[in-house]
Amino acid sequence: MTLIKISPSILSADFSKLGNEIQDLEKAKADLIHIDVMDGHFVPNITIGPEVITKLRKYTSLPFDVHLMISPVHNFIKNFAEAGSDIITIHPEATNDLVSSIKKIKSFNKKAGVSLNPETPVEKVLPVLKLIDLVLVMSVNPGFGGQKFIKDTLDKVKILRKEIDILKLKTQIEIDGGINFENAIMAKEAGVDILVSGTTIFKENGGNLKKNIQLLRTG
Repeated sequence: MTLIKISPSILSADFSKLGNEIQDLEKAKADLIHIDVMDGHFVPNITIGPEVITKLRKYTSLPFDVHLMISPVHNFIKNFAEAGSDIITIHPEATNDLVSSIKKIKSFNKKAGVSLNPETPVEKVLPVLKLIDLVLVMSVNPGFGGQKFIKDTLDKVKILRKEIDILKLKTQIEIDGGINFENAIMAKEAGVDILVSGTTIFKENGGNLKKNIQLLRTG
């Protein structure tokens, strides 16, 4: 069985020393770095833009797993691709033409993901499964870290796992929102490939990043 990948969310990191925090995550054996980009319009919070990603790129060789919660997203794809993103994940509600936006991400030789909010039906992503590398299932309503996990979202994971396996695709399933040591086990059993976690990685066990990443991966 392939080991679960861990993508720590820097939304829970110390923003005054993000570069150092990312280096510490790499030393702690993170697989990816999850970067939440919010515009204060599509979601009720504002985080960082492409300039920051460009500056952070020099601190690690780990893939940047960039989740764009911005609308309209299409015209910003180029900026984030050129900034150093490796995976660019977008929401179907944030573009007028999902297929076109996916193709635009791919045109920069980046991996493309589609994210499903808790209220977004899984059917939104099924027609494009063959075109994308990742489905990000949101297990909280996006916008802020530290929210409570919505267990019903695991039903989407199960549907996706079945569909991906039937079609023999390499599309990965990622889950983000309120992930802790307990529900991480449920998420893995449902069929996820990648766990995004912020608060648990940065706050549990006195902020022992390596221990927390290992517990999420193998617990």
